[in-house]
Amino acid sequence: MTQAHQLSPSSPASSASSASPTGRARLMDGTGLARRILAETALRAAALTARTGTAPCLATVLVGADPASVTYVRMKRNRCREAGIASRQVELPAGTTTAELVRTLTELSDDPGVHGILLQHPMGEHIDERAAFEAIVPEKDVDGVTLGSYSAMSFGLPGFQSCTPGGIMRLLDAYDVDPAGRRAVVVGRSAILGKPVGMLLLGRDATVTYCHSRTRDLSAEVRRADIVVAAVGRPELIRGEDIKPGAVVVDAGYNPGNVGDVHFDSAVERAGLITPVPGGVGPMTIATLLEQTVTGAERRSER
Repeated sequence: MTQAHQLSPSSPASSASSASPTGRARLMDGTGLARRILAETALRAAALTARTGTAPCLATVLVGADPASVTYVRMKRNRCREAGIASRQVELPAGTTTAELVRTLTELSDDPGVHGILLQHPMGEHIDERAAFEAIVPEKDVDGVTLGSYSAMSFGLPGFQSCTPGGIMRLLDAYDVDPAGRRAVVVGRSAILGKPVGMLLLGRDATVTYCHSRTRDLSAEVRRADIVVAAVGRPELIRGEDIKPGAVVVDAGYNPGNVGDVHFDSAVERAGLITPVPGGVGPMTIATLLEQTVTGAERRSER
């Protein structure tokens, strides 16, 4: 697995403890950590641009005009500019067919000026999502969505991590949370979040349990967890009484009204560490995406 560039030990996040002197959970500051990752990414991008004359480039493909997606893509474009990464936006009509989308992604995969490709969700129910993802070559799959990337994550081989799971692991590292020997419960089993974060935790020697809509007595499973990753897309599903005292709680949900999958006000009273929503996992996703784009550009320059 690609080793992430580590923050220096003097980083405020790296010295954080999972214990809280006030009895309330300490917040895992994804915004601050992402800011430091992006600052380091910008330095790497500038150095590469100076050495090769070509800036790292991220191509974003958007099918249709979903308002949330448009806003998200605009935010990513702004972050690219701040980090010295060129941004190429490809906007396709909502009626684009799978074949047309695959052709566009294949062209971007073959374009030497593009170092990373992001296919934005949602694409429309008529699109064969898996076929579209697989049109992205592994060396440009900086969002970690292809079967090749998932296999690499699962087997600990070189490749790009799914961005949200990769960002979650960076948060755990920054707050000195070692998954080894701990019981981790992942609530959710999506292909780009739940499943890969579980594999990354397993690769770090955690004992991993996946929970989902068919899980019996979800609360009992969560109460046994030293690390909880909520990634199911149901607002405030996980309640404070479900949290083991002192557990690490990572809320990867984002629902209307800035509400996560964890009931924050009750969970913060029992957890040792917890991510806020917003300001926790979200910023780490974008930081990981841009960091991996620069990594892809660096690798290409070394060929």
